[in-house]
Amino acid sequence: MLELKKKTAEILSEIADAEYGKGLLTKEELLGMLEYPPDSNMGDLALPCFRLSKKLRRSPVEIASSLEKKINCAQFKSVKAEGGYLNFKLDGTEFAKRVIADVNRLGDKYGSPMCGEGKTVVIDYSSPNVAKPFHIGHLGTTVIGHSLKLIHEFAGYKCIGINYLGDWGTQFGKLIVAYKLWGDKEKVEAGGVDELVRLYVKINNAIKDEEDESLKQNGDGEHAGKKHSELADKSRMEFNKLETGDEENLKLWRWFVDVSLKEYQKTYKLLGIEFDSYKGESFYTDKMPAQVQLLRDKGLLEIDDGASIVNLEKYNMPVCLILKSDGSTLYPTRDIAAAVYRQNEYKFDKAIYVTSAAQSLHFAQWFKVVELMGYDWYDRLVHVPYGTVSINGSKLATRTGNVILLKDLFNEAISRVYDIAKEKNKDEEECRKIAEKVGVGAVIFYYLYNNRMRDINFVMEEALSFDGNTGPYAQYTYARASSILEKAEDSAQMTDAQLGDLESELAKVISLFPEKVISALSDYEPSVITRYIIELCTAFNRFYHECKIANCEDEKLRRSRLALTAAAKQVLGKALNLICMQSPDKI
Repeated sequence: MLELKKKTAEILSEIADAEYGKGLLTKEELLGMLEYPPDSNMGDLALPCFRLSKKLRRSPVEIASSLEKKINCAQFKSVKAEGGYLNFKLDGTEFAKRVIADVNRLGDKYGSPMCGEGKTVVIDYSSPNVAKPFHIGHLGTTVIGHSLKLIHEFAGYKCIGINYLGDWGTQFGKLIVAYKLWGDKEKVEAGGVDELVRLYVKINNAIKDEEDESLKQNGDGEHAGKKHSELADKSRMEFNKLETGDEENLKLWRWFVDVSLKEYQKTYKLLGIEFDSYKGESFYTDKMPAQVQLLRDKGLLEIDDGASIVNLEKYNMPVCLILKSDGSTLYPTRDIAAAVYRQNEYKFDKAIYVTSAAQSLHFAQWFKVVELMGYDWYDRLVHVPYGTVSINGSKLATRTGNVILLKDLFNEAISRVYDIAKEKNKDEEECRKIAEKVGVGAVIFYYLYNNRMRDINFVMEEALSFDGNTGPYAQYTYARASSILEKAEDSAQMTDAQLGDLESELAKVISLFPEKVISALSDYEPSVITRYIIELCTAFNRFYHECKIANCEDEKLRRSRLALTAAAKQVLGKALNLICMQSPDKI
């Protein structure tokens, strides 16, 4: 439809040049105005003329009527002016032929705008904190980020996926102390991140107990109200040793990172995610001083109560902290150093950061600081925020309290689908494969269905339903199309058979895919693809239920319907892929 819209806008612009004056209505302006009527009986494409009324000093009805008399386009069956709208009706059969021809000609590239050829995008996403559980709060950054990577790759961009691990900070001093006091190598190797979390929780509780006890002992004396913990002191000391290169602590730290990554990789494998870089916060420790010095040289640093800041008051933002009063760096310092490194390393055309909306101010601040520092690529930095997620209607629980681990969420979904699958399929191995694809896909689809800024209340029963706007419904539709094509003896090829409304409607929905990809790309919004998947599944299932396909008695019509089925399957498979989902041939 996109190409048809462009051609229509061009024709209308030429008519407008002749009727109202050259350049008064550009094809770009008209393209933006063309829309799809809510009811296909009104037409397949429409131009509302109301916005043109003031510009052309004519009534919308008069404008529509005037354009109707002048337009001549063989691609439309009819063009009618109705109440201020110019409605275009397609010849469904001819249009379907063109759509299927495009799908067959372009193959897996159908729908790609190829606007990213020769360009590089760096995408920073997922980024869990080392030695801490990979919980449901990480689901957003992980699946939104990877979907955006896939969409950009589909558009021709070279994409660098970066997992910016939270692998540095004072918490490692605590963990080192906890391990030296209570840790056991075999228990950590066996328990992984869960055991590291147990140690971390234990030392935090112990520190709190010491601080509470110190408050009691100080009583009403000169130290009243002051709390102290020897374990906290030891933790700071051990982190200081780590920062200054103590080999024993570095060895422990590297081990904690490896143990954590092994755990995270299990989830990434389920999602089909591979990263190009795992350079975490620690990598940029020695790269921050140069950026701090540049800020000084530019006269951007100010001292405020001992801390070094960049004043952003004139840009309606709070000050951006660069150094604490003790000289230690903060997140903005590290993010600036990381961005400079990535630009030098990858020469990116865009650097995308996928994090929660709660960090929007943080990114706005350091993006502005990068601009003030004189880096001419500041406008290539993009923050993609998303809302919060909570769990409801699920009995999942973890030893870490009210935090739902991502592995538990996926395991629960897989388990429930397996129980359903084994009722119909006695092959245990095949059931497990299906359960993994459908269970994981259900969680992803449920999360990505709504606009990324919306807060999500995750309900497992809704996510796993085969009815409604769900992942299982979409995957089942794909499997249904696969089954039809596998059983059919005829070749899937468009013929000159006359098609009905349902076939034409399916072809129209297939033709919308390129526009949806462009929209998802420009808005950094995977839900555009997710909702399109439902639109395509709905059109295909109407077609499936109302039209005979493989068992159609008319040979030419059967081949055309099989061609439509093959095209729908191909586009549905690609759309599912763009939101990190697999396309099972059997369910």
